[in-house]
Amino acid sequence: MKTRVLACVCGVLAAWPLRGATAQSPILTPRDSALHALNRLAYGPRPGEVDRVAAAGVMQWIDRQLSPSKIDDHALAERERAFDILDYDRGDLAKLYLDAERERRERKRAGGADSAERPDQNPVAQRERRLGGEFADLAVVRAALSERQLYEVMVDFWTNHFNVFLAKGADRFLTPSYIEQTIRPRALSKFEDLLIATAKSPAMLFYLDNWESVAPGSMPPQAMRLRARPLFGPRPMFGRPPLFDPGRDPMRADSLRRQAAERMPKGINENYARELLELHTLGVDGGYTQQDVIAVARIFTGWSVRRPQQGGDFEFHDWAHDYGEKVVLGVTFPAGHGMDEGVRLLKLLADHAATMHHVSRKLCQRFVNDDPPDGCVDDAVAAWRRSHGDIRDVLRAIFRSPDFWAPENARAKIKTPLEFVVSATRAVAADPDTTPRLAQVVARLGEPLYLHIAPDGYPEREEAWVNSGALLDRMNAAVALAAGKLPGVTVSLDSIVPATPEGEDLVAAVNERILGGTMSENTKAVIRRQISDVSDPVQARALAIGLAIGGPEFQRQ
Repeated sequence: MKTRVLACVCGVLAAWPLRGATAQSPILTPRDSALHALNRLAYGPRPGEVDRVAAAGVMQWIDRQLSPSKIDDHALAERERAFDILDYDRGDLAKLYLDAERERRERKRAGGADSAERPDQNPVAQRERRLGGEFADLAVVRAALSERQLYEVMVDFWTNHFNVFLAKGADRFLTPSYIEQTIRPRALSKFEDLLIATAKSPAMLFYLDNWESVAPGSMPPQAMRLRARPLFGPRPMFGRPPLFDPGRDPMRADSLRRQAAERMPKGINENYARELLELHTLGVDGGYTQQDVIAVARIFTGWSVRRPQQGGDFEFHDWAHDYGEKVVLGVTFPAGHGMDEGVRLLKLLADHAATMHHVSRKLCQRFVNDDPPDGCVDDAVAAWRRSHGDIRDVLRAIFRSPDFWAPENARAKIKTPLEFVVSATRAVAADPDTTPRLAQVVARLGEPLYLHIAPDGYPEREEAWVNSGALLDRMNAAVALAAGKLPGVTVSLDSIVPATPEGEDLVAAVNERILGGTMSENTKAVIRRQISDVSDPVQARALAIGLAIGGPEFQRQ
């Protein structure tokens, strides 16, 4: 079987077009338009969905997707109840994180470094890891099953635009609430609201180190009152340092005081300020300078996070704030202001012309083309200006733009691993389970969810995902899915393609049901050749469907 699959893979991939779109007709038919919309605004069509959307009207379907609260999604809500992670708030996860860290330290002290690396012997750490894996799988299940498809696509878009790294220290317990309480409620709201919410998010403040950004020379009130006395110890993870009693040993007291002084924040941290300007708002060519970055960092001094023992919520430390005058992009922020000047700056950035262009271009890149047409970007920017950054209005302008419906932009983009796995699941009406296994498939294909280290998020462009090794992995996953052997999902092909068609009839049925009639002659020839000597019709059907899903036509959206 492995030899056959390898031969199939080589045959289909031999004709893979690494760049550029497939050939298009001069205009999109209503059915073509429905398929195009379902591939871009959704995670691909489910069986029969293209015909349903075409019959009802694709623009009506788009308008419904832009108002997700009006779409009944009870089936997904029922499935979500099986995910324990949703029963935990940030405080619960913080406690679990602290318990796991305490258990690791105790085991290390008791048995050496090796014992600290044995998660099978640490039930608290096991529970923490299970919930982390469950959270990634929840994203896949939502994308596969939700009727609010555009909403889930936009959650993924903003998760990458405002990326945080789940595996960085405290973000292991801060990220779930970041997605659930910061990103998801604002995925189709005002950009300004989303920007302010991410800036105040403990997950973002920790990820980009702003929680420890302080005005040079500033010190917590306790330290100011007691710095002449050796009464405070090493700085905790966040917030103000706790007091301790070093006993009556003056040498120990002096040592602890020196350690505390060494570990106290020494000044501003520019990480968040730089990414706020370069990635979140203005863009790398947005016209800001290094002096602007420094001024922005000064504005956000004091934006911090409560200690995990206190729940890890947002906290503004007035003692750490730089109250001096700042100038950003030629705009003066007078001296004497506190947290309010950060909010003022965020509102200024959200309505800045460079931000409108940068974020609109990214949206056009996601929904239209890796190299977005100027007309699409201009339409989006105009809608942004009219609506003051209402994301729905900006998206509506993109979806009504002639560029969105231009035949050359249909099937011009390559699916990311998440889009591929979810669209394949939807294409065969598969039922994902609530284990991390399907999310692990996405990870093996190159996109472990919430684990992109750099702040730029996972890339959108084709070259990031297309290479011979990645395409081979996708083909193997597709063949396993159709054969019912892909972990984390249950498949029944009888309702998709009956096992009775043979030869050319089977190829035609797979082309129609899985690819919407877009199968190339090369793919047809490969499938005919590979199923020609398969006597079992069930196996032949699974092989034909697997090759179609793993082939070049299905990879495009």
